[in-house]
Amino acid sequence: MRTFLNNRLLGFIIPNFIVITIIGINKMINPLSGGVLVFSEFVILPILMGIMSSWFWKALKLKSGSLVGYSILNGVIAILLSFIFLGEGSICLIIVSPLIFAFVITGAFLGRAMFNRNHKTLNVSFVTLLLAIFIVDSISEHHYENMVSDELIINAKPDKIWKNVVAFEKIKSPDQYWLFKVGMPSPMQTTVTANKIGAGRKCIFSNGYTFDEKIVVFDVNKNLTFDIVNQPKDPEIMGHIDIDRGQFILKDNGNGTTTLIGNSWYKLHVFPVWYYDLWAESVTRNVHLRVMDHIKVLSEK
Repeated sequence: MRTFLNNRLLGFIIPNFIVITIIGINKMINPLSGGVLVFSEFVILPILMGIMSSWFWKALKLKSGSLVGYSILNGVIAILLSFIFLGEGSICLIIVSPLIFAFVITGAFLGRAMFNRNHKTLNVSFVTLLLAIFIVDSISEHHYENMVSDELIINAKPDKIWKNVVAFEKIKSPDQYWLFKVGMPSPMQTTVTANKIGAGRKCIFSNGYTFDEKIVVFDVNKNLTFDIVNQPKDPEIMGHIDIDRGQFILKDNGNGTTTLIGNSWYKLHVFPVWYYDLWAESVTRNVHLRVMDHIKVLSEK
C-alpha cells in the first residue's frame, strides 16, 4: 500500500521537478533567446512529463479515465509551478492550459503503451529523440510577424469621425469579449499631444497600463498611423508579443457613410504559432472592435 502511494506521488513530483529544471537550465544556457517560448516547452516537455508519470504509475494499473484524471492534475501542478517560478500571468496560463493538458495526457497514454510492451531499447530511443527535438528547437531562431485588419461601417462622413480616431474619451460600455471579462485589460481611452506627425499618443487600458505611441502618418480624414514606442511590462504580454504599429484608415463611401479600417502589426515570441496566433488574432481583433465600436457611437451622435 505504501509503495502504491509513493509511486502515485512520485508520478506527480518527479516529472514536474525535471521539467521545471530543464526549462530553468535552458534559460540559463540560452539567455539570448529574449524570452521566446518555443513549441517544445508546450509540446515535447508535456509529452515527456506524461511518459515519466506513466513509468511511476505503471504498477497502479490505472484505467483510462483515471489516467486522464491524474494527467489533468499533473497539468494543474505544472501550471501552478509556471505561475510561481516562471512568472506567467493568469490569462496567459488560461491560454496555454489546453496545450499542457492535451500533451500531458498524450504522453501518459504513450507511456502506458511503451511500458506495457517493455521495449526498453525502443523506449529509451523515443525519449532521447524527444529530448533532442527540444534541444534543437530551443537553440533555433524563431521569428513570426502578422497583421490583423478589421472593418466597420459608420453612418457619418470622415470629417465627423476623424477627431474620434485621433483621440477619444473614456469608453464606458461594458466589456463583451470573454477574456476582458475574466481580467485581461481592455482599451479605455486615447490621448494625443498634438494633431501632427511626430506627436505623442497614448492608449490607456482598463488596469491603467499605457501603450506609448508616435504618430508617423497624419493624413487628415484619411489615415492615422502610429508606431508603438513603449508597451507595458505586463506578465500577460511581456516577452510574448510586441505590438509594433497601429493604423486607422477612413474610406468615404460617397453615401454619407464611412468604412473605418483598423490595422495592427505585431511580432509573436511564443510558439507553436498555429496555436498562439489564434489567440493573438482574437485578442487583437477584439481590441480593434471595442475601440472602433466606441468611435462609431461617438461619431453617430
